[in-house]
Amino acid sequence: MVEVDTGKVLHAENATYPWYPASVTKLMTLYVTLHAIKEQRITFDSLFTVSRNAVAQAPSKMGFPAGTQVTADNALKMMMVKSANDMAVLLAEGVSGSIENFAELMTSTAHRLGMTSSNFVNPNGLPADGQITTARDLAILARALINEFPEYDSYWHIPAIKYGRRILRNTNSLLGRYAGTDGMKTGFICASGYNVVASATHDGKRLIAVVLGAPSSAARSVKAAELLERGFAQNPLSWLTPALGSIEALSPVEATPPNLHDEICGPHRKKPPADDEEDQAEGSADEPNGSFSTLLSALRAPARKGAALLSDQGIAVPPVVVYTGPTRNQSELAHLEAEPVAGHHKKKGAGKTAAAKPTGQSATDGKPAGRKAGAATPWTPMSSSALAGSPPPELGTKAAAAPPKKRHKAKQAAK
Repeated sequence: MVEVDTGKVLHAENATYPWYPASVTKLMTLYVTLHAIKEQRITFDSLFTVSRNAVAQAPSKMGFPAGTQVTADNALKMMMVKSANDMAVLLAEGVSGSIENFAELMTSTAHRLGMTSSNFVNPNGLPADGQITTARDLAILARALINEFPEYDSYWHIPAIKYGRRILRNTNSLLGRYAGTDGMKTGFICASGYNVVASATHDGKRLIAVVLGAPSSAARSVKAAELLERGFAQNPLSWLTPALGSIEALSPVEATPPNLHDEICGPHRKKPPADDEEDQAEGSADEPNGSFSTLLSALRAPARKGAALLSDQGIAVPPVVVYTGPTRNQSELAHLEAEPVAGHHKKKGAGKTAAAKPTGQSATDGKPAGRKAGAATPWTPMSSSALAGSPPPELGTKAAAAPPKKRHKAKQAAK
């Protein structure tokens, strides 16, 4: 955990141990793309074309067919909210011509920023042995984004996007659930576990928390919230704990990233893990280490812990409209915003790609079909309309599992 303004480390545990970044890689893709825009090599309105290479990316993705054109602005929003792997490739090829060239630029940029232990081979974080970072390096990257591109900070705290008639929630469940959260990105592959880079602001103080290798989406959110809560708390005993210095001063560790595949995705899992699985946090992720930590915990003022830190803030936030094709004018955007949200009818396998062909909208041009507009229900990250627009995987799983149980009972009765 790091202070944004000073770079001071408030908490560190294995902060320089190599790790697979998974989709938090997209923070570097965001940084490199914003830097290209700043240097006027591209613009937010630049149109990039979905290649066969982008189409071939594994989920999570938008699922647009090859030849679809998307602006840099819309691709960034889809990548940061839906964690769309195909949009990350679209941006990489649009900025640098190829994934390989972009990955080289990512790595050289990382080293320029002081991310000495990081190496990138793709723009989306899909499994690759050469895709490596550390919690320290990710905190440096997060600070660079916040400090160098403050005018573009909306990209890392959009609660949801609306594509056609579908609402897609941000995979970062801290948004709208932990007060003051203003970013940034989650990540998950079996080898890495559940990762998150989170930022939050209380009373003018902004902190960054990096959690890597959590056993579940819920544990990831709870741990990040607890770190942030600890950092914001006024601790009169802080002088008893040793200073950790600045983020740059933390020494790298020479090691091979651990592979958590068996622990995270082994046969013991009741359901396939996913980055956007519904958080159902209970208890606390805080595990004090040693008698000294226990003593300090006892002396501190009582504080909220665990799931108590996370609750729906109840703030109605309209999703940001995204689309394919050239940049739309205000009248066209208003028309897209007015499109009623589709119901939660979810076809088998629909969760793998987000919006290749939304109802009433072409996948290539993003133009909505005619339909009477209805009054939209105010949207919050955990509201019924948000869940209906992009329901957690558990809802579909439970609904599908019910009929076989009834048939099984009928067979028993027949016997």
